[in-house]
Amino acid sequence: MAVEELPRYTDLMLPTLRAMDSLGGSGSAKEITAKVLEAVNPSDEQLARTYENRPSKSIVLDRIDWARSYCKLGGALDSPRRNLFLITTLGREILQLPETAALERVLELDRDVRLARRRPPQADDSPESFDEADDGVSESADLREQILSRLHLLSPDAFEEFCLYVLRAYGLELTRVGGTGDEGIDGIGTAPLSDVLSATVAVQVKRDDPGKVVSRDKVALLQRDATAKGAERAVFVTLGRFGAPAQNAARQTTPTVDLIDGQRLCELMEQKQIGLALSVDDAWFDRFEQAGG
Repeated sequence: MAVEELPRYTDLMLPTLRAMDSLGGSGSAKEITAKVLEAVNPSDEQLARTYENRPSKSIVLDRIDWARSYCKLGGALDSPRRNLFLITTLGREILQLPETAALERVLELDRDVRLARRRPPQADDSPESFDEADDGVSESADLREQILSRLHLLSPDAFEEFCLYVLRAYGLELTRVGGTGDEGIDGIGTAPLSDVLSATVAVQVKRDDPGKVVSRDKVALLQRDATAKGAERAVFVTLGRFGAPAQNAARQTTPTVDLIDGQRLCELMEQKQIGLALSVDDAWFDRFEQAGG
């Protein structure tokens, strides 16, 4: 699919403001992105399209980040704290305009911002490259790309061991289930729901390419296999991304599946400082390669 066939970031500015309105006027970057994806409804193929020089970066998701950043720089959004956004009076005024006038107004915002910046965005830029305070998406975007690249270098078995380790760091008690006859389940055990409650959980791990979109069928298959194992919940971990059909299946069909994509896995690693120093601790990951081998 040609890049020209994908929505431009300017096409996503008005949907971004509408997403903010539907969220009640405030929201995190992740919530806004999810709402924009619902509205735009890109295909799995569109979501999977990445930059040639940044294979872990979805162009569509990157352009949503740009749209949010330009809405903020143009004054239609405010970001009083990192990763949290508010719609401004200007943003609400734009939403009150007729469709054509609203589109013209966001394009005017874009022109004003680019004029102030003296250059248009380039393919290898990110919204954070202008100024760390411009957007709360992530001050560690480059680090996350390094993490995803390093994880993708792990063998499938090593990546599986690594993901089970991360889940154990968050309190899950898991037994690895692997090899022939595992029925698609890589780990089985319990997940704490509270101090006195727990649930049986089945885990599946897929070391997909960072740009690959996981289909609804894969989630449905995990649900079937988890049910066969007697699990009340399931966890699906991948370096790829989950399309809207997969997300809907995970929420609407039992057992419920918690979806952990590449970006969410990075977040979990950062929260527990797993495999990280001031940068990716490359040698740290070798222990999983040895275990997997």
